[in-house]
Amino acid sequence: MRRSFRARVCSRERVIGRCGVAETISRDEPYLAVVRRLASAQKPAARSAPAYSRYVNRRIGRYIAAGAYRAGLSANAVTGISAVITFASIALLVVFPPTIGLGVAVAFGLLLGYAFDSADGQVSRLTGSSSPAGEWLDHMVDSTKASTLPLALAVGFYRFEVVPVGWLLVPLGFAIVSAVLFFCMILTEQLRRAHGVVPLAAAEPGSASWLRALLVAPMDYGVLCLSFVLLGWVPAFVVVYTLIFGASTAFLVLAGVKWFRELSAITTTRATA
Repeated sequence: MRRSFRARVCSRERVIGRCGVAETISRDEPYLAVVRRLASAQKPAARSAPAYSRYVNRRIGRYIAAGAYRAGLSANAVTGISAVITFASIALLVVFPPTIGLGVAVAFGLLLGYAFDSADGQVSRLTGSSSPAGEWLDHMVDSTKASTLPLALAVGFYRFEVVPVGWLLVPLGFAIVSAVLFFCMILTEQLRRAHGVVPLAAAEPGSASWLRALLVAPMDYGVLCLSFVLLGWVPAFVVVYTLIFGASTAFLVLAGVKWFRELSAITTTRATA
């Protein structure tokens, strides 16, 4: 059956929202115009978002998203690129001994993968192609890298005997903390949504708070990536990585108590309503 002119137009152009209601965007639009459009339509960040993720990574991701959009890449394709770059960088930790060059390469690769991770959501919003499958794919990649990064570090350090065996409990513990923290964040948000409570990501939008962003910097994935620049100086890296692990563990405990109380309050409110 021949499609209508309206349908053919919609198939050639991506739209934000429903075709004919939202403004159509041509992929021939100038690159900087797409960047400006992304900046004006940026999803508000939670006020507790850490500094690197909020002020650096989202901006880099915006430029990548604009280029990906003009290149005709889908949000899932951008997620795939992020995964390839990230896991290739993680694999380097297992294959090669720690050196200054390796540390720089791993840090750069992890940060680049992180930027693409930010870009996929922006491409999705720009093209109006958000979907449960895309969100699932993004979370699968994130959860996998959260555990494989510390595990790869432990395997590499063990292979090349650069630290006492006892210290390997730190990255092994970090793998557990990262997995549990990621699960708790996702589950808490889903439970809040299921009970009609504003999701965590949108609970506290507002103006930037530098103090708050810096206080949660140790839990920032970008800071963790940057720490690998010190990989060639193993004693310094061990100290920094251990501190990040300790801060992440403390955050998990404190946040876990807070989230449990919030969910308990929801249950109590519904029971007395």
